[in-house]
Amino acid sequence: MRELLLVRYGEIFLKGLNRPVFMRALVKRVKAAVEPLGAKVWLNDGRIFVSDFTDQEECLRRVTKVFGVHSVCPAVEMPKEDFDAVCGQAVKMTAGLKGTFKVSARRSDKRYPLDSPAIGREMGHRILQSNPGLSVDVKTPEHVLNVEIRDMCYLYVRVETAVGGMPVGTGGRATLLLSGGIDSPVAGWMIAKRGVKISAVHFHSYPYTSDRAKEKVLDLARILSESCCGVRVHVVPFTQIQMEIHEKCPEEYTTLIMRRFMMRIAERVARQEHAEALITGESVGQVASQTMGALGVTDMVVNMPVFRPVIGFDKSEIIDIAKRIGTYETSSLPFEDCCTVFTPRHPATNPKLEKILWGEERLDMEALIDEAVAGIEVITV
Repeated sequence: MRELLLVRYGEIFLKGLNRPVFMRALVKRVKAAVEPLGAKVWLNDGRIFVSDFTDQEECLRRVTKVFGVHSVCPAVEMPKEDFDAVCGQAVKMTAGLKGTFKVSARRSDKRYPLDSPAIGREMGHRILQSNPGLSVDVKTPEHVLNVEIRDMCYLYVRVETAVGGMPVGTGGRATLLLSGGIDSPVAGWMIAKRGVKISAVHFHSYPYTSDRAKEKVLDLARILSESCCGVRVHVVPFTQIQMEIHEKCPEEYTTLIMRRFMMRIAERVARQEHAEALITGESVGQVASQTMGALGVTDMVVNMPVFRPVIGFDKSEIIDIAKRIGTYETSSLPFEDCCTVFTPRHPATNPKLEKILWGEERLDMEALIDEAVAGIEVITV
C-alpha cells in the first residue's frame, strides 16, 4: 500500500483522436511542476498518478495549479484481490467523518468478482458498522468514499479542485502587456488557461517609476509562472518616449499616443517570441483610454489579434479572479507604473484619429521605437 495523488482532467477527454497529444502535454506539465520535489509522474489507464513525494501538501498545491488538471485526489493504492483489506482501508479512511456519506465505486476491470453496486453496498455496510456517526445519503452526501478498481485498487475521500483549462503550449503563443495593476495579470492568466504559452512586455519609465515597481511586476510574473510554466518578461525602457510625447503632442491625446507606442513595441516583441496575438487587460469604459473609440485607434497600429478577456467584466469581477489566482495582494502594492506618469488632466474619450496622427507626425517614431527595443531587458521567471 502507498499514498499517491490521482490527477483527473476534464476537457481533454473530449479531444477524440487528438487526445494523446494533449495527454502527453499535460503529463509533461505535471512533471515540471513536481520535479523540484523529486516526485514520480506516470500515466496509466486514463489516469495521471504522482507518487514518491516528500511533501504531499506542497505537491498537491503545485499540481492543482497546472492548467489542464480538473481535480486532484490524495489516494491510497493497494492490491485489489483482498477485498477485506480494501474494506478495512475504507473504514480507516472514514473513521473521523461525521454526517452523511456514500460509496462511489467504479470498476474498469470487468473481471473483478464484485460489480460496482456490490462493492458500494458491502463497503458502505462495513463503514456504517464501524462509524455510527455516519448515515447514508446517496443523492447529496457530505462525504464520498471513492473506490476505483483498475490494475490496482485506489481509494480516496478528499477531492481538491484544480484550475482546469488546457495544458500550456497546446493553444499557441501570445504576448501579454503586463502592468503592475490588477487587470493585466488576470487577462494573461485567463488566456494561458486555454493552453496558450504567454510571454510578457512591461514598460518601465525610470526614474519616474522605481525599481520596486519593476520588482512588483516580476513578482506578478512569478505568480503567473506557476500555472504558465515560466514567463519571459521583456522590460522596455519607456522614459524617452513618454517625455517626447509629453513635450510635443496634444495633452488630451498623450495617453492614447503612448498606448499606440506600446502596442507597436509589444508587436515587435511578440514577433520575436513567435507569438500570434497580444493580450491586454482592458475593460470597456473603465478609464478614458478604454472607451470603444480609444480601443479602436489603439488596435489599428498592429497587425495581429488583440485578446481582451476581461473586456466585459466589472472591476469587482476582475478583483474576484485576482484574489482567486493569487495576484491581488501584489497588484495592490502602492508602486506606480508608467501609465500614471504624465497623465493628462482631461484625456480624450472620443478621440479624433487626425489629431492623433498630427501628434505622432511631430515625433521620430521609428527611431524612438528602435531605441526602446534595443534597450529591452529580458528576464525569465
